[in-house]
Amino acid sequence: MPRVTQQPTDVAIVGAGAVGLTMAGRLAQLGARVTLFEASDARSRIGSRAICMQRETLEIWARLGIGEELAERGVQWRIGRTYFRGRELFSVELPGSDEHFPPFVNISQSEVEDRLAERVRELGVDVAEGHRFVGLVQDPDGVTATFATERGEVAHRSGFVVGTDGAHSAVRHAIGIGFAGDTFGDRFLIADVRAELPFSLERHFHFDPPWNPGRQVLLHPQPDGVWRIDWQVPAETDADAERESGALDRRIRAVLGPSTSYELLWVTGYRFRQRVADAFRVGRVFLAGDAAHVMSPFGARGLNSGVADAENLAWKLAFVLRGDAPATLLDTYDAERRPAALDNLAATGATMRFMAPRGPMRRAWRDLVLRMAPRSAWFRKRVDSGRLSEPATYATSPLVADGHGSIAPDISLSDGERLRDRIGNAFVVVADAPVPGVATLVSTDRRLAGRAWIVRPDGHVADSLSLVDAEPGELDARLRRARGLT
Repeated sequence: MPRVTQQPTDVAIVGAGAVGLTMAGRLAQLGARVTLFEASDARSRIGSRAICMQRETLEIWARLGIGEELAERGVQWRIGRTYFRGRELFSVELPGSDEHFPPFVNISQSEVEDRLAERVRELGVDVAEGHRFVGLVQDPDGVTATFATERGEVAHRSGFVVGTDGAHSAVRHAIGIGFAGDTFGDRFLIADVRAELPFSLERHFHFDPPWNPGRQVLLHPQPDGVWRIDWQVPAETDADAERESGALDRRIRAVLGPSTSYELLWVTGYRFRQRVADAFRVGRVFLAGDAAHVMSPFGARGLNSGVADAENLAWKLAFVLRGDAPATLLDTYDAERRPAALDNLAATGATMRFMAPRGPMRRAWRDLVLRMAPRSAWFRKRVDSGRLSEPATYATSPLVADGHGSIAPDISLSDGERLRDRIGNAFVVVADAPVPGVATLVSTDRRLAGRAWIVRPDGHVADSLSLVDAEPGELDARLRRARGLT
């Protein structure tokens, strides 16, 4: 029999990547006792991996207390340039706004995870490294999970388990959830290189360049003069062989220029998959991040959607654990985040069909779109080099009223703060005047116009109502619905 570990906790999280760390930190902030299990003995820095962090992801990390430093550390690129066969087709400038963060910031996932790991320990999360998940048993009162360690198997008791253990999730296998989808035929070769280039704040996307004919190349800036280069390559391409033969050097020089000096920091190859779990919950066990969905990296939807999974589930688990909501609230995690994953898969699937069209007719159409893009806005809109990630809108959620579910805009409050500073721990009501009997955040923003808006702990708008003709108690009833109480 496995020996029992320390005292039971509210939530056991399996997998200490960016998603697991984010969820652990947010649960701890919301008052839950959390143990985070990681199979490896020590954290290792493995290249850039995901690099493009969405504004709403940074807002979630700001609630943890580290969003500002990550944004300041990262590269705030604003211009994306698209090329076809070596010729620039057009450039797009990301729109500015008065929001807290820019639309996207580039910073290595490895660096983000280092800071998240420090933060969750500061928040009192118990991190158990060297614990490889073996299996679990559920009962009506909780979950007993078993882990293999150097000293033998150990068992840990918790109210809930969350699997954030990646695309090959052992937690997903343990609860018997299917992972339907397909695998893209070509491979991608990724390198991090340090070099001085004249376009430090730009993303470059090359369709069918002369130095990678028939396939694509993507170039992204990172901090400290580091560039991430992605090449679409034939299925048989091997990263180590490319490095040893000198082929990798030739690829890099074709992108950077023959006389540009560079330092190679990391290189790897991978084949991406488009998959989604059949369900994100079985009883007291949940899946999040790559354990629940994997997708093409083009559009920066993988890690960003995983962090949104964590934020969505964290507040719901915390509310149920402290008795502020019924257990049925947890059903809405799957109801909200699985459709979000399907939307992301649809977007990334469309990108890959455009990048790598199958059949001569589709390729001819793709090439026509690219050739016509410089002269026609209609064709330019159809160039798909990765539709950049956007936060989900929970329009079909049982917790959300018709016409709502999007992220609340960041507006100023009458006390001098911003709405973003008051989101994260509880539901908030925002209006242009105090509402009798309800704690209200007051703002002079003209968009409120005599209405009260209900904003969830994850920043999504659950509902709104006119204060002019509202029935007594109606706002409270709407709040109860948003918490799953009715």
